[in-house]
Amino acid sequence: MKFIKSMLSLILFFGATCSLKAQTYKADEPFAHTFSIVARDPVTGEIAVGVQSHWFSVGTSVSWAEAGVGAVATQSFTNKSFGIRGLALLKAGKTAQEALDILLSDDPGKEVRQVAIVDNKGSVAVHTGSGCVQYAGHIKGEQYSVQSNMMLTDKVPTAMSKAFEALKGKPLAERVMAALNAAQAAGGDIRGKQSAALLLVPAVSHNEPWNERTVDLRVDDSSTPLPELERLLKVHEAYQFMNEGDLAVEHNDMNRAMKLYGSAMKMFPNNLEMQYWTAVTLANDKQISKSLPMFKKVFAGNNNFREMTKRLPKVKLLTVTDSELNQILAQ
Repeated sequence: MKFIKSMLSLILFFGATCSLKAQTYKADEPFAHTFSIVARDPVTGEIAVGVQSHWFSVGTSVSWAEAGVGAVATQSFTNKSFGIRGLALLKAGKTAQEALDILLSDDPGKEVRQVAIVDNKGSVAVHTGSGCVQYAGHIKGEQYSVQSNMMLTDKVPTAMSKAFEALKGKPLAERVMAALNAAQAAGGDIRGKQSAALLLVPAVSHNEPWNERTVDLRVDDSSTPLPELERLLKVHEAYQFMNEGDLAVEHNDMNRAMKLYGSAMKMFPNNLEMQYWTAVTLANDKQISKSLPMFKKVFAGNNNFREMTKRLPKVKLLTVTDSELNQILAQ
């Protein structure tokens, strides 16, 4: 309660000093004082938004993106409608700047807003209201924008921009993470850190919104949100290898499948489930002798996998003979 009262006092203060007498804080507009980045990859066309804040579950408020459309970061005294409305405006053919101008045109709280938009052509628009808590600022670069408010130092936007540009040509998710880490290294949020999020969507929509978030990761409450977000990104990438391996199996390309499974296990050598399904794939490919040591290691780590193995033949996920099944279970 003391925190809410202090934040309301800040609003009144900035209302007085910035002639914002009409500004009132709404209960459905969360405080998301933070640093973020919106960006488009000029080669792949992928679009991303990344954020960290000392606020619970910042990814549910700040970061918005849609495949083939663009991305929006809405922060400071957040107007979450800017996410949905901003994307709708882009989808209707507005440029990033046109969309931002429309969003701010009738917003009585625009001077305490911080908003950044990137569209599917790489056009960028950004606004930092005069009532945002210092240090507050932004840098608009080529197909990206970095923005921050309530920072410990005034070095954050510059640090983010340099880190993002230094990795030109690298995967977009890696570049976004570098920018976020640079922001924290430059001081970050004056209050500390609590949550972070990374959202990445493809360049083109195939009208399958359930399938069109390439990366969608959130750390809602942690003392070290960015390291945890990086860990989750690594896990995500490893499971992507597994998914691609499964697809290769469907196309009967066992050499490619095993290479992809191998890449996943190299990233997480102690992940039993990755090893288990790789062993199952080997067994289904009549490579029982290669699968047995893997089954043995998995069963030793978690004997429940032995029980699960008994259930797989019935649903045709393990297509081995009774004799081969007994060999596997004997491990």
